[in-house]
Amino acid sequence: MNLFEKYKLRRVINACGKMTHLCGAIVLPEIAEEAYESLRHFFVLDELQAAAGRLIAESTGAESGCVTACTSAGITLGVAATMSGNSVARVLQLPDTTGMPNRVLIQKGHCVNYGQPITQAIRLSGAVVVEVGTINRCLPEELRLQLERGQVTAVVHVESHHTARSGWVRLPQVVQLAHEFGVPVIVDGAAQDMRLKELIQTGADLVITSAHKYLCSTTGGIVAGRQQLIDAVYLQNKGIGRPMKAGKEAIIGAMAALKYRQHQDIAAWTTVQDRRVERILGLLADVPGLALSVDPDPNGCPFSRARLALDPALCRHTAESLRDALADGDPTIVVRAHHAEEGYLNLDAIEMTDDEVEYVCAAIRRVLTNG
Repeated sequence: MNLFEKYKLRRVINACGKMTHLCGAIVLPEIAEEAYESLRHFFVLDELQAAAGRLIAESTGAESGCVTACTSAGITLGVAATMSGNSVARVLQLPDTTGMPNRVLIQKGHCVNYGQPITQAIRLSGAVVVEVGTINRCLPEELRLQLERGQVTAVVHVESHHTARSGWVRLPQVVQLAHEFGVPVIVDGAAQDMRLKELIQTGADLVITSAHKYLCSTTGGIVAGRQQLIDAVYLQNKGIGRPMKAGKEAIIGAMAALKYRQHQDIAAWTTVQDRRVERILGLLADVPGLALSVDPDPNGCPFSRARLALDPALCRHTAESLRDALADGDPTIVVRAHHAEEGYLNLDAIEMTDDEVEYVCAAIRRVLTNG
């Protein structure tokens, strides 16, 4: 079935990576098969989520887990869980937080926008956001002062290259400080599924990641953490979590992805990514005005991206104009343009086939040389 022709859609070559605006990841066949099979059956939802919780615990070292609609939903529900606990009455009261501790601390440099401001995801629960520090500096003393002021229900910490990359309080110290005051820590680790065990081992109370990024599953959010809080997250389905619930295909997909990850040869996977990056560098090596290098993943995941820095005087294009030229076509080529205003683009090869790598590099050469 050709969905592009049926619905008059453009084809996409994804040289950007695991991005929501490109509809997540290509679902691996082993995972797609189980997700498809789930569509043919009914399940008792509580039993299905309980099974997911056991598998999440086994895979991450957490006490338990559950599956939500996405990471953003997990952030909202995680914050709600810290306020309501396992009180159904409080679940039904939200987002009215009268009588509940409702202050959520977040370092100002962590107030990212991933298509939605994370502060809005927090406020959807009814909580009050308290931004701590400045964009490029937050001191432990500033976090402590806010904790001492009381009524803090949670600290939200973001593990992402989108955050300020220096001058911030690292996760282990955030956990230590928060736990001194009996306050749980919620980690937004949307693209950090390869680091789930590491993040859980910091003592964080809830860690949330996407099933549809490097786990290559159907759309969903995986929440791992302390049993009591996980129970409270799941209980939100009786309240504000109702529109954020995961369907059976999302839950089964996440479980299949976690099972696949348990046996995945990450070293071999990294070798494939490195080979593709080297191929990009080779194909574009002699393009005038194009400086090539390799950027390791800033979050510490085991892969790299090719960096293309442009000299407009030589190649008659800026990073922005190259991005736009590549995007203007069918197929549209979507590059990683997070740093376009700084004069460079990245090519992320993870979602490209070898043939697509060749096609993208030929297109770049054509644009930059008027070929």
